[in-house]
Amino acid sequence: MRLTRRKFVQSVLGAGAAAGLPGILFSACSKSSKATTAAAATARKFYGGSSGDHATFPKGFFWGTATAAYQIEGAWNEDGKGESIWDRFAHTPGKIKNGDTGDVACDSYHRWREDLALMRAMNLNSYRFSISWPRIQPSGTGAPNSKGLDYYSRVVDGLLEAHIRPLVTIYHWDLPQLLDEAGGWTNRDTVGRYADYVQLVAQSLGDRVSDWILFNEPAAFVDLGYMEGTHAPGRKSLLDFLRATHVVNLAQGEGFRALKAARPTARVGTAFSMSPCEPAGDSDDDKLAAERAHAITNTWFLEPALRGRYPEALTFLPETAMGVKSGDMEKTRAPLDFIGINLYYRTIASAPSAMERAAHAQDWLFPVKMEGGHEGPKTDLGWEVWPKALYDMVMRITRDYNRPAIEITESGCAYNDGPDASGAIRDSRRVAYHREYLLALARSIAEGADVRGYHAWTLMDNFEWAEGFSQRFGLAYTDFKTQQRTIKDSGRWYARVAAENRVVSP
Repeated sequence: MRLTRRKFVQSVLGAGAAAGLPGILFSACSKSSKATTAAAATARKFYGGSSGDHATFPKGFFWGTATAAYQIEGAWNEDGKGESIWDRFAHTPGKIKNGDTGDVACDSYHRWREDLALMRAMNLNSYRFSISWPRIQPSGTGAPNSKGLDYYSRVVDGLLEAHIRPLVTIYHWDLPQLLDEAGGWTNRDTVGRYADYVQLVAQSLGDRVSDWILFNEPAAFVDLGYMEGTHAPGRKSLLDFLRATHVVNLAQGEGFRALKAARPTARVGTAFSMSPCEPAGDSDDDKLAAERAHAITNTWFLEPALRGRYPEALTFLPETAMGVKSGDMEKTRAPLDFIGINLYYRTIASAPSAMERAAHAQDWLFPVKMEGGHEGPKTDLGWEVWPKALYDMVMRITRDYNRPAIEITESGCAYNDGPDASGAIRDSRRVAYHREYLLALARSIAEGADVRGYHAWTLMDNFEWAEGFSQRFGLAYTDFKTQQRTIKDSGRWYARVAAENRVVSP
């Protein structure tokens, strides 16, 4: 998943320039390099990096992990499940690294009790997982598949018996293939299909599930699926990208209303991919570029929900190309009960040079150049570890949206440590990542942010979208040949954190 999925903040802009999106330029992240001593010291000073530092979290704080159906379930064509766009995409040669597919993944469809045992061993009190739309409605419409509903009902019951909150993501990228063939997220009819699906699952599971996530990272799946073409359904069209953006915003509003109609007391949010956008320098141009980057990266799908408008910095986008009709923006409104933040790294924004602008004449309209930070240490996927990014993003959302309830719905790191001679997985870098990000999060809470939970990505190593099985983010190690799960050192450390409701020493 992560290299492309997590990089919407950068990839959408690069694709925009390549595809003709007005005014956007992108510079790729620099390759992995060690942090300078000064940069590391600065980061430690910010988040309290000494091993003796601790931070206690509010009573009732949710400690969890996050997963997605296609990444863990397998059973891709069992018990009446229909084909999804990811089934079709992964079965297309050349789309996924090493030719991997999610046909089996972690086999969680059959081994969910083993997954539950991992959660209990980690002392978790929240589990974010997603429902596969084609497992419920094989064609994306019509009566539900009872076997699919029964599966999720068993999972929910098992979680509740273990005193673990089910935090259910309704859509995590696996659109029914037949809906894609009718236009997918570029087709306004998909709004109604999605609302029907939302109502169906809410009616079926809402007697036991109180917390819901409408979409996972709409910015990412719209860009990567419709303009970049690196994720399902693999399209490369600027027009499709613009149309899908608006259709998904409409679906977010209609889905919110459908869920509330079925379960009025439900708590409903969306998990947004976010990254704080810092100006590269002190110039006014760079500061303006950072604000424009913030708009396209963090609020493109949040502003329509909470304020019924697209961010002011993006008013250059042609409404006719996006398919905006009279009355649409009121329909995009969804007064979310909480804002989910998926965050991994920061972004550096600057105004492109005159030469860069001259190379793309249309980029005079919206000049932004973006790259990942490269002062901090890097993960095995080349992402900068910068704990302050979580603090900055949480505080920005807290300030701009009148202190909303926030859940950290994802944060994590790819480190590909395997078992040593004794069978232990000593992933100390992952422990350091989560510890440092949690200390930064604790600071934001101390300064007034209303953060209710933290969900580590991910419970166990799984199918990471276009990266296949090549990258490991899990707190538990998955042997994909035997499907044996082994809790890593990071998972054991996280269990202590959850049990004590505070950041503890490694």
